Amino acid sequence: MTDTQISADPCTETVQLTIPCRAEYVGVARLTILGVTGRIPFSYDEVEDIRLAVGEACTHAVERTGTDTATIRITSTLDTVALTIEVTDNIAEADKAAPSEEARLLEEAGVDQAGLGALLMEILVDEVKIDTSPTGTTVLLTKYTPK
Repeated sequence: MTDTQISADPCTETVQLTIPCRAEYVGVARLTILGVTGRIPFSYDEVEDIRLAVGEACTHAVERTGTDTATIRITSTLDTVALTIEVTDNIAEADKAAPSEEARLLEEAGVDQAGLGALLMEILVDEVKIDTSPTGTTVLLTKYTPK
């Protein structure tokens, strides 16, 4: 479901998309972000970086889910200063999936997959904030608009 909201500030627009927390829907999120970034004079490389960061945030949620009812909400807010994208899942601690064999082997080798994903997102956008709670995780990505 996509919802466009116009805020009280005429220079701010918000687009919200809610998708099932499944791998086959990550592409939908990436395509939606392509449409949103088309309203900003970002370069081709910047648009691809933003899409990749959103895909990484969604994929992290997909890898953690252990339930068919989990969802991911992507809220994109565009103003004159920045594009802010909030990727929120509703995966409670009790609903997290057991780690895959690959994830378990990487963990045994001392590789933190979540840390690698966060590092990648930090490379791709200007700011990344991750907030984890017992009811889900929110990743806040910020890319400042070109001057």
